[in-house]
Amino acid sequence: MGYVFDFNDSKNYELRFLNPRNVHAFDLQMGLMLKMLAPEPGRSILDIGCGTGRTLEPLIGHDLLLTGIDPSPYMLDIAREKLGDRADIHRAFAEQLPFEDNTFHYSFFFTSLEFTEMPAKAIEEACRVTKDRVFIGALNKYAPLNILRKLKSIFIKKPLYQARFFSILELRQISFDILGDVPIQWKTTLQFPFNRSRICRWIETLSLVEKSPFGTVIGMTITPVPRFTTRPLSLKIKEKGLYNPVSGFAMNKQNAHENRIQ
Repeated sequence: MGYVFDFNDSKNYELRFLNPRNVHAFDLQMGLMLKMLAPEPGRSILDIGCGTGRTLEPLIGHDLLLTGIDPSPYMLDIAREKLGDRADIHRAFAEQLPFEDNTFHYSFFFTSLEFTEMPAKAIEEACRVTKDRVFIGALNKYAPLNILRKLKSIFIKKPLYQARFFSILELRQISFDILGDVPIQWKTTLQFPFNRSRICRWIETLSLVEKSPFGTVIGMTITPVPRFTTRPLSLKIKEKGLYNPVSGFAMNKQNAHENRIQ
């Protein structure tokens, strides 16, 4: 089942955004997702682990058909109050999405994969219901800040410190195991989590910096398309006499040719 946020977790999650540092981190992650996912207006998108709806809110202005799922009824209560009828909200688990194949053009995990019980199954389900691209925003196990968080988890039992972190190679391997050799791209963000200056924000968006494997958050897009390798096969055909529909007798190739030119 994974970790399901209770009432206090849900309330504290919203309170985190009173801290400007957390708002700064959220903005960088959302910017990276929009850049990598590049959703086209009028298309459908699924937020897997939408929580309180905070990750759906910035998408409202992009003219997208919004859907969110989350296992926590407390998180969803806040999301429904926040979003109203601007998003379709469901209670469900990432490992068992209540949608048909290829229902959405896009889907994404925004630091929610960390709380699933079976991350590989969750990614598989996302790829099943998605036509175009799946985005995974996940906490990087090799980032300095996340290493510190893991150390803190020995003493602090808050949800974030209990999350499972991932590496770029792990996410790639899970995706390849599910889909084969499909197109995958990755970047990272929040290289300087304790600096909110304008210069650092600009540096964060540089292509070379985004390819650092040590950013706090990994952004990865998967294109879940089937890819087949084909090779020509040689067929051996034994030449036989041809059948003349007029006479009803078999004839050889030469006689058939003579009949055609008469």
